[in-house]
Formats: sequence, C-alpha cells, structure tokens
Amino acid sequence: MAKRVAIIGGGSSGLCAIKACLQEALEPVCFERSGDIGGLWRFEECPEEGRASIYRSVIINTSKEMMCFSDFPIPEDFPNYMHNSKIMEYFRMYAQHFDLLRHIRFRTSVCRVSKRPDFAATGQWEVVTESEGKQEAAVFDAVLVCTGHHTEAHLPLNTFPGINKFKGRYLHSRDYKDTQDFTDKRVVVIGIGNSGADLAVEVSQTAKQVFLSTRRGAWIFNRVGDQGYPIDTVAITPSLGNHIPTAGSHGWSRTQSRDTHPSTLMVPCTFRVFDQHPTINDDLPNRIISGRVLVKPNIQEFTETSAIFEDGTREDIDVVIFATGYSFSFPFLEGCVNKPTLAFIGLIQPLGAIMPISELQCRWATRIFRGKRDKPWLHGGGHQAEERSDGKTSQRHTIQVDYIPYMDELACQVGVKPNLLPSGPCTPYQYRLRGPGKWAGARDAILTQRQRIIKPLQTRHVEEPPVGSQHAPPLKLVGAVAVLAIGFAYL
Repeated sequence: MAKRVAIIGGGSSGLCAIKACLQEALEPVCFERSGDIGGLWRFEECPEEGRASIYRSVIINTSKEMMCFSDFPIPEDFPNYMHNSKIMEYFRMYAQHFDLLRHIRFRTSVCRVSKRPDFAATGQWEVVTESEGKQEAAVFDAVLVCTGHHTEAHLPLNTFPGINKFKGRYLHSRDYKDTQDFTDKRVVVIGIGNSGADLAVEVSQTAKQVFLSTRRGAWIFNRVGDQGYPIDTVAITPSLGNHIPTAGSHGWSRTQSRDTHPSTLMVPCTFRVFDQHPTINDDLPNRIISGRVLVKPNIQEFTETSAIFEDGTREDIDVVIFATGYSFSFPFLEGCVNKPTLAFIGLIQPLGAIMPISELQCRWATRIFRGKRDKPWLHGGGHQAEERSDGKTSQRHTIQVDYIPYMDELACQVGVKPNLLPSGPCTPYQYRLRGPGKWAGARDAILTQRQRIIKPLQTRHVEEPPVGSQHAPPLKLVGAVAVLAIGFAYL
C-alpha cells in the first residue's frame, strides 16, 4: 500500500494530484522547478527552460463550466472563456481553498526517477532532486508525473529544405510573446492548430502580410455556440458524445462549423470533422476574408528570402513561425514500469477540457496506489487517434482522446460514473455525485451552472421579452439534468 507520493510538476495536473493524494490519506510531495504554480498557464516574458511557455494574449478554448475542477466551480462573474491571468487566479483560489501550497517544493528540479533495488517487491522509487545547486535523494512509494506535453518544442527543420540558408528569422510558437517584432513584416505561420491560428490572427494586425501554411486544412469552430452559449456546453453532451452514431455527431459538428463560418471554403479539408483535432478560433475567418491572412499549402522549400509552396507559388518572407506542436519525453525516468506505482497525468490531447480529465486520472491513480482498485491499466488514449489518422501521421494525434467516453471509462473504474440519462452538458460536477470523493455541493453546482454561464454577460439591464416570444435556450435541459442529479445523487 503506497503512502508517500512524489508529484512532478505544479501546474493544473499537479494541483489536483496533491488534492487527490490528500483525499486518499497519502502523503504528497510536489516538486516544481519554477517559483510558482500554474505550469502552462503562467505567462512569463521569457521562456523558461523545461517549462511550458505561452504568449501574452492566450485565452483558453474550453469554457469555465466544462474546464473547472469538479468540486470547485469557477466564480460566476469570471468570463466563460478566460484569459490566462484569470486561469491563474482560479488556480490560486483552488490551491488556497484546499491548502495545497504547503505540499509543494518550489525551485526544485527532478533529476532522476529510478527503481529501488527492491522494486520488484515494493514498487518503490528513488527520486533525485536538485535545489540551489544541491542534490537530494528520497524514497517514494509512488510517483505521479504531471509535467504535461507543452514543454519540448517540435521543430521539424529537416522536413523543410533550404531553411538553413534562409536569411530571415525563424522561431517556434513557444518563443512567441506578442506582435512587437513583426510590424511591417511578411510572415509565414506553419501549422493550423490552435496556436497557429491564434498567431496568424494576432500577427496579421501589425504585419504587412501573413501566410498560413497547412498540409491538410482544418475544421474551424467558434467559441460561441447557439444563442451565445459556449460551444462546448452545447457540443459535449452524452447525446452527441456516445448515444448517437458517429456519423450523426460528425454531421452535427459539420453543420456547426459551417454555421459559424464556412471553414470548408476558407481552409479546405477533405477529412471528417473529428479525424483530427478541430481548431477553435473566432477571428481567423475574418482575417482570411479581408486578405490579412492568406492560406497556403505546405512549404516545398525555402530560399534565402522566400518560401516556395507545393502549388508552385513563391512568396517573399521575413519571418517563419513554426506552430508545429510539441514532443514529449521523460529524461528523468529510468527503465520500464511493471508495477502500478507510477502514473502519467494529463498526457493526452482531449476533444474537450483537460483539467477535469487530469483530476479524474488522479482520483483513479491514487486509489490504485492505496490498493483500492484491482485493475491498474486503463484502455484509452492513442488507440483512437490511430483509427482516425487514415494512414497519415500527426504529432498531436498520438495522444488524442474523446472526452465523454474517456471520462466515463475512468469514472467506472473509480466508481463515480453518474446514473444520468443523456441530456445537458457533461460538466465535471456529475463525477462528484456518488462514490469515492462524493461532494455534497455537486447537485447545487449542476442546478446553478446556467446562472454562472450567463452572469458575466449580464452587464446591462434588459427588459425580459413576453413569455413564449423567444426560443428556448440550448441549455433548457439543464433543469432536467439537475432534477435527475438530485434524484440519483445517493444511489
């Protein structure tokens, strides 16, 4: 039975890992190489080695009701899609509320995680850390790796002939902070994921011209869904997630994408909506239709001053931004694992919010550490991406998962899957209605989630329209969900 747990990383996954350990009466020790919590979501002017880095303007792509930790709702006056500074504010509130900071050793790097000589019998690990130039070794019964997958930039220079003779500047999106260095420049952004789309839009506000290079195109979605509700509260529901045929969910999503803006016209693609991770961006179509961003195919080669694209066109270029994703590796980890005393948290690319998944992973892993579950391995993750890729490899597809099936599979193993009929958005509170870690406030959180969604939008008084003169909102089933939640909470 595990007692002392090493947690590597103090970001969103590390915070909920500490809390999950405390809930299972384990002793967590979290090692954070920087001087603060937040991980990916803490903006710094200069990228720090070994830590994720974001640009100044980053706004999250999942709404607050879908991304919050399951027993700590985000305040109702917070915007539905939060700037990174508001996310940090929420993390600090969470850490303070559950008294998590006292378990974190800041400015402490993990150098090595290796098996103890008696590992076959005990499953214990020796963790070597370094702080202020001094190394220290300690023994732990289990390890939770919470370092994420946005640290090691994937910069595939060898696939772009001529880049070494290019006289302009090139950088990875990890090193981008703001538009200051791109004024009046001709810039090509390689990659049409969320970062690539964001940077193309932002840089185009000051650049002379932006070219957005993509191999296969993308399906583009707005953050705003039907009648102004966050798109994920409309889209991530059991009825669309796993209770109708896949073709139906693809068709609905195709309609949503075309209704918000015709991505099939602006960024042509031949694959179905979820054959690769969708791109969330509210402004890209406007920048394309105004000519500030020109969509181009893959780059065939670079010259000293230009890029030649696969369609034969050539464009003069001053700067290249590689929005080509990240690699993941764990250089501190030695050897393979054959005991259920080590888990990787948040090492996935979900079609939905990451925070609730990391939290439920932690709840599952810590119960295994305590010996409360006899099935230590979860069938999920990259197998889904292999089915979708149609023979085409992609850096981010290897860890892609569907939110609802993955969460439900985890919840079944933890013993917290709710007995709810398929209706309403799948907010994280439902995984606190029953079973281990049940939270008394879960039912109320479900009852009031619509109020928290509309609260930050009510910045001026408007007379209510006459009854019956307005279509029912897309969250009209939330009330039914709440009633069901109350009824099933104690089953």
